[in-house]
Amino acid sequence: MTTMTLPGTPVRQDAAVIGLVGLAHCVSHFSQLLLAPLFPWLRDAFEVSYAQLGLLLTIFFIVSCTVQALSGFVVDRHGPRPVLFGGLALLGVAALGFAASRSWWMLALFSVVAGVGNGVFHPVDYTVLNRKVGKARLGHAYSVHGITGSLGWALAPAMLVPITLAFSWRVALLSAAALIFAVLALLVWRRDTLQVPPLPSPAPGAAHAGAAEGPFDFLKLPAVWTCFGFFLLYAGALSVVQSFAPEAARQLHAMPAAWVGTCLTVYMVSAAAGMVLGGFLIADPRRSERIVAAGFGLAMLVALTVAWASVPAWLVLALFGAMGFFTGTAGPSRDMLVKASTPDNASGRVYGVVYGGLDIGQALMPLLTGALMDRGAYRGVWLVLAAVQGVLILTAFNVRRARRTPLRAAQVRR
Repeated sequence: MTTMTLPGTPVRQDAAVIGLVGLAHCVSHFSQLLLAPLFPWLRDAFEVSYAQLGLLLTIFFIVSCTVQALSGFVVDRHGPRPVLFGGLALLGVAALGFAASRSWWMLALFSVVAGVGNGVFHPVDYTVLNRKVGKARLGHAYSVHGITGSLGWALAPAMLVPITLAFSWRVALLSAAALIFAVLALLVWRRDTLQVPPLPSPAPGAAHAGAAEGPFDFLKLPAVWTCFGFFLLYAGALSVVQSFAPEAARQLHAMPAAWVGTCLTVYMVSAAAGMVLGGFLIADPRRSERIVAAGFGLAMLVALTVAWASVPAWLVLALFGAMGFFTGTAGPSRDMLVKASTPDNASGRVYGVVYGGLDIGQALMPLLTGALMDRGAYRGVWLVLAAVQGVLILTAFNVRRARRTPLRAAQVRR
C-alpha cells in the first residue's frame, strides 16, 4: 500500500501532531474508566448490584464498537478534526451526566453518550498520524499513541479515587469533565496542527492495487477481517489482564490482597516502557510480524509460568512486569500491520472496522474468564490468556498473507 506521509516532514511538526493526538487518545482511555474505579461508591449510592454496574461497561463498549465502525465513514468524508472535537465534547457531556445522575437508568443513558464519544478515536487518530507524520517517525508515533492510552488508564483511578475520598464521587466526575473540556479547548486552539492535507486525485487510468472503488468495497479485502480478528483477540488478552488475571494469580500463589492492584499497575507501566522500545524496533516495517510474534511468544511463556510454576509471591509482580513489557514491544508493530493493509482512500473506514474488534474483545472475554473464576478455575484463566496470546502470533502472520491476496489478484487481472 502507498503512504501519504513524507519522510522529510520537520521534527517539530511531527512532534506537535503526535503530542496532540496522543493527548486525545489519553482522554479516550481515561474516559473508559470513569465509572469502574467508583463502583463501590456507586453501588451504595444507587443500591444496585455489581452485575448492574458491570452492565454499564457492556453498554459503553457495545455502543463504542458500533460507532467506531460508522465513524470511519464520517472521517473519510469530512476529515478527522471535526469528528475528534465532537467525540471529546460528548465525553465531557457524559462525565457531567454521570456526576448529575440520580438513578441507574441515567448512568446507562450517559454510558451510551460516552460510548458514542469514545468510538471516534481510532479512526481519527490513525488517519491523522498516517497522513501528517513523516514515514521515518511513524513507528515512534504509534509507540507514543499506545503509551498515552496506557497512561490514560492509569490516570483514571489515580485521579478519581483520591478526589472521591476527599470530597465525593460526584465531585470526582465533575473534575473529570473539567479535564476533558480543558483538553478539548487545547486541541481547538491548536486545530491547524490537526488539519490533514487532502488526498491527491488519482492519475487517469491509475488503480490502487487492492483499493476499493465503492464506499463498502474495502470490506472485501481479506486483510481487513484478519486484522479485525487480531484486534478482537488482542483486546481479549488485555481484558483478562485488566479484570481477573491479578486475582487469579493471588489465588494460585498466595499473594497479599493488597498486591492485586499493584500487579495491574506494574503491567501497564511496563507495557508503556515496552512500547518505547517497540517504536525503535519498527524502524523497518518489514519486521512487523516477527516483532509481534516475538512479543506475544515471550508473553505467552510468562503466562504459562504463572499458570504452572510454583513461584514466590514477589516474583509474580516481576512476571506481570515482564509480560507487560513483552506485550508493549509488539504494540507499534501491531498498528503497522493495519497500516500496511489499509488503502489510502479508506483509512478511516478500515480503522473503524478493525479497531471495533477491540471493543468486542473487551466485552466478550470477561464472560468466559468470569465463569472460570466463579468455578475456582484460577489456572484456567491464565491458560486462556496464554492460548489467546499464542493465537495472536499465528494471526499476525495471517495478516501478512491476507494483505497480499488483493495485490496478486490485481496483477492477474492485468
